[in-house]
Amino acid sequence: MPPTLAERLGFAATDRIAVVHADDIGMCHAANEGAFEALAAGPATCGSIMVPCPWFVEAARHAVAHPELDLGVHLTLNCEWDHYRWGPVAGRNEVPSLLDADGFLPRTTLEVAAKARPEEVEIELRAQIQRALDAGVDVTHLDSHMGTCFFPQFASIYGRLGKEFDVPVFAATPDPAALERRGMGGLAKVLVPLVEQMGMDGIPVLDGFDAESLDFAAGEGEQHNRARLAGLGEGVSYLICHPARGGEELDAICPEHAHQRDFERSFYGGDAGRKALDDEGLHTVGMRAIRDLMRDS
Repeated sequence: MPPTLAERLGFAATDRIAVVHADDIGMCHAANEGAFEALAAGPATCGSIMVPCPWFVEAARHAVAHPELDLGVHLTLNCEWDHYRWGPVAGRNEVPSLLDADGFLPRTTLEVAAKARPEEVEIELRAQIQRALDAGVDVTHLDSHMGTCFFPQFASIYGRLGKEFDVPVFAATPDPAALERRGMGGLAKVLVPLVEQMGMDGIPVLDGFDAESLDFAAGEGEQHNRARLAGLGEGVSYLICHPARGGEELDAICPEHAHQRDFERSFYGGDAGRKALDDEGLHTVGMRAIRDLMRDS
C-alpha cells in the first residue's frame, strides 16, 4: 500500500494529527489581531486570508513581515454580514453575476450557487489568489469561505486553481454521517468523486474535517472544543477555528458569534488549547508542510 498522508509527513499511520486552521483573517481588524495572536502562540498552526475584505492590506503586510507564518487564501464568494459588506476583487464589470442588488458579493452561499456564472467565479477566484501573491503573501494553500467552492458547478474550478498555482486546496475525505447531521447529506454523492479526482490529480487529501467552530454557548467553550479534539480520528484532520479579539468592532459586525471568536482566540492561542491537544495525544501540522509534499512529488 502507498504511504498515508500522515506517514508522508513523518508521522505513524495511526497517529492523530490536527491542522489547526484560523479562518477569516483579513475580515476585520479584530480578526487579524486574534488570528495572528493565536498563530504566534499556538496551538493554531496556519490560517487563510479573505482577500476581498477591507482589512486584507493589514493582513498581507503582517504576512510579509512574518514570513514564517503559514497562510493561504480563503477564497470568498459571498459577504454574509448585515452591515459590513465587500465586493469582488476582479471588479464589478468583470463579474456581474457575483453582485447583489447593492453591488456587493451576495450574502448567502445559495445566492451564489443560484446566480453566479462559473466563468465569472473563476475570474474572481483567480484575481483573489493573484492579489495575495502580488502583495507578497507566500500562499501555502487554498480553502473556501463557507464551502461555496464545493458547489458542483464550481468544484472543478477550485481543484484546477490548486493545480495551476501548485498549492494544496482544502479537501478531506467526506463523512456522510457528519454531512447528514448538518443537513447536507445530499452533498456526499458530489463530494466523494470530487475528492477522489483531486487525489488522482496529486492534491493531498486530508483524512478528516471538523467545522464545529462558533457553535457553543457562553461559558461552554472549553468543553465544546475539547469534545471537538476528542472526535478527531487517525490521520490528518482539518480543524477550523475563527480567532478574533473581542470588542466593539467584533460586537458590531457579528454580535451572535463575538464571544465564540474571542474564546477561540484565547483557546487556540494559549495554554488551555495546548494542554487540550496534549491531553488527547494530538500532533499538529500546518499546510506549508503539505504544500512541500505536493511540490516534491
